[in-house]
Amino acid sequence: MNQPRPSADLRAASEGLATTFPALMVEASRLAASVAMGDHGRRRAGVGEDFWQYRQALPGDDLATVDWRRSGRSDIAYVREREWESAHTVAIWSDTAQSMDYSGKRGVSSKGERANLLAMALSVLLSKAGERIAFPATIAATPRSGERQLQRIAQAISTIEQARPEYGSVPEFGDLKAARSVFLSDFMGAEGQIFPPLKTIAERAGTGCLVHILDDTEEVFPFDGRVIFESMGGGLSFETHRAKALREEYREKLAQRCAALEEFARQAGWQYLKHYTSQSPKAALLWLHMVIGGQR
Repeated sequence: MNQPRPSADLRAASEGLATTFPALMVEASRLAASVAMGDHGRRRAGVGEDFWQYRQALPGDDLATVDWRRSGRSDIAYVREREWESAHTVAIWSDTAQSMDYSGKRGVSSKGERANLLAMALSVLLSKAGERIAFPATIAATPRSGERQLQRIAQAISTIEQARPEYGSVPEFGDLKAARSVFLSDFMGAEGQIFPPLKTIAERAGTGCLVHILDDTEEVFPFDGRVIFESMGGGLSFETHRAKALREEYREKLAQRCAALEEFARQAGWQYLKHYTSQSPKAALLWLHMVIGGQR
């Protein structure tokens, strides 16, 4: 019996994955390198094996920490400090819903492409710092660090799912306890798909940040005259002959969602960033690196 041949759509998706997988890794690595240039990682005193610096001994210091060889060269006692090496788990969610496929202008990255690039580049930075990274509800859900985990992450966010929802829902973290959590999405879904799971995660997790990714046209709303608005998956459709008349009401609704996200982040002690696909990804990655690294 002949084996059934894959459909044209499945073959195209597979070929697309084979192309985007290495390209994403290369672009993310370059972006991460541009942010990491001149950065010295988590250079903080603490429990570890690597020598960091000498400092003058202070009252209360354990005598076992004094470096007598270095202290013998002067009249001052010096303590040998080691670099802090306590690894944490960072959970990252990059929204893969169909709404993230939107791009208002040719040549501008879609929201999904930007979210994946930032997620991958941040993972590279975190892995180099020795942190454990987890992508909930994917093949990279188990917190790990290192090159193999980066490959799992790249595969997870490059894989085209067979059935994607119109709008993203924040995934359940289950038993995963992350010290830090990162959410990259347009947050266009229903409130019940976004805020309740975020609240649950905030109650049991450490710090977190919301990266609200939008296309410029979604906020400017430059449409006029007869326009047929359709969701990216085609499940929703609305036709109007006076698109301009909808502008103020639409922008007010979007502003309300942005304000709700920012207020949630404030109450949870998290951080919120609105990022447009027309902006440089480097600025957003630098912000993420500072927030996640505790340097903000």
